[in-house]
Amino acid sequence: MQAESNKKPSVAVIGAGISGAACALKLQSLGFDVQVYEKSRGASGRLSTRRTESWSADHGAQYFTARDPLFIEEVNLWIELGLVAQWQPKLGVYKEGSWSESLSQDKRFVGIPEMTAPTKHLAKQLSVQYETTICGMEKSLQGWALSSLEHGPLLKQFDMVVLAIPSPQVETLLKNVTGQVSNLDKASKIANDSKMKSCWTMMVHFPHQSSFQFDAAFINQEPIAWIARNSTKPKRGGLDYWTVHASPEWSDANLELAKEDVSAELMACMGKLGFNTLDAQVTMHRWRYASGGLEAMIEYHYSPVDGLGFCGDWLHGGRVEGAWLSGIKLANRISTHCASHQNK
Repeated sequence: MQAESNKKPSVAVIGAGISGAACALKLQSLGFDVQVYEKSRGASGRLSTRRTESWSADHGAQYFTARDPLFIEEVNLWIELGLVAQWQPKLGVYKEGSWSESLSQDKRFVGIPEMTAPTKHLAKQLSVQYETTICGMEKSLQGWALSSLEHGPLLKQFDMVVLAIPSPQVETLLKNVTGQVSNLDKASKIANDSKMKSCWTMMVHFPHQSSFQFDAAFINQEPIAWIARNSTKPKRGGLDYWTVHASPEWSDANLELAKEDVSAELMACMGKLGFNTLDAQVTMHRWRYASGGLEAMIEYHYSPVDGLGFCGDWLHGGRVEGAWLSGIKLANRISTHCASHQNK
């Protein structure tokens, strides 16, 4: 019995984006036995970079800010480790057919040499099983049993499960939960109430465009919402590529459009903004779940009776900072509950 009481509580974290990685690492530091499962080949989530032999472009989150003291402390650590640097672009605003300079004073940070750097740093300190898409969960008196598309039922069982994935994926996974779960309806409603929006992203090299008046810009009342010149970010190399994000509203309305048609629409808009689009080299990416979340921020969700939690930017304001904080706060909540439960 003594050996059993000293056994570390085990947690499965589904998703190795910034929120899942932060939660997992915090739990690990608090004495939990943590296993992370990630459907992709690497840890990044939406802190993503597309790489080829001749170019790279950040095609997910473009930068992040830090306002919370806890996150500021973490970002300062990342800077010391050479994972992050401040990006100071000449920032423009396009509105009603005319350009102006942005008055924003925000400090913007980027991963170096690419946006994935902070998440990869966190994941290196964890046990992560990649290319493992969790598709089923069963709760019994023995704990949680998981199944994946690639490997079928997984051998290990867990005391707790954390879902660090976009809300629509949480909702889908909860539909495949079986067994003794008390608060499944509440958990499903939280995921269902989150209205995440999509984003079409274009990565493009303009061979006949040697310069532009801004390094990045917010675009209003157009299919495009944001443009950024990747080469203006610290430690970037290769061909000069721009990242172009369509607006959430336009992306949602054209989510199932063919990539070629989306590219044509966005390229026409880039021409309107003043770019020479002749011979442009284009790569497209569709983010089904890119932004947005719960209107009333709840930071994270945890059901102690079920040993089931969620974390992610969609629960905590929609930013990179919110994603990290959501993971940390959920980890602390799980630890506090387990400590109080053991002391009873």
